[in-house]
Amino acid sequence: MTPNDDIRDLYQDVILDHSKHPRNFRAIEKANHTAVGHNPLCGDQLTLYMEMDENSLIKDVSFKGSGCAISTASASMMTEMLKGKTETEAKRLFDYFHAICTNNPSASETGLSEDDTDHLKAIAGVKDYPMRVKCATLAWHTLIAAIKNETKVTTE
Repeated sequence: MTPNDDIRDLYQDVILDHSKHPRNFRAIEKANHTAVGHNPLCGDQLTLYMEMDENSLIKDVSFKGSGCAISTASASMMTEMLKGKTETEAKRLFDYFHAICTNNPSASETGLSEDDTDHLKAIAGVKDYPMRVKCATLAWHTLIAAIKNETKVTTE
């Protein structure tokens, strides 16, 4: 077994844990930003709930919905990372995650914590399975829609 196999196994364990035991799987009563995301290719669907304060700080974030293991794990991991982040930091995380999922060389870790980039790299392994990229990025596209006060987004 190589070190890369160990890392891949660890990443798989993290994804399975978040899929089987999603964090922040609930609706937020005080949400002031919400959006519904849909991936018509596989049927993944989720609603993102976010409570932001007047300084664009994400006080709470959660999701509800149904989807495959990758979609659920990605949404769970994303909500854990976003609490306490600003809108700008959330967008920076989206940009980085989207770039590494789509093999875009412009991915920059500038301003991101090592903990956040490690979590994002765990789920970004989907880049090796192009049909799964939309599953992994659905929650993230829904986040951007919620920030923009758009009510719906699709991965089509």
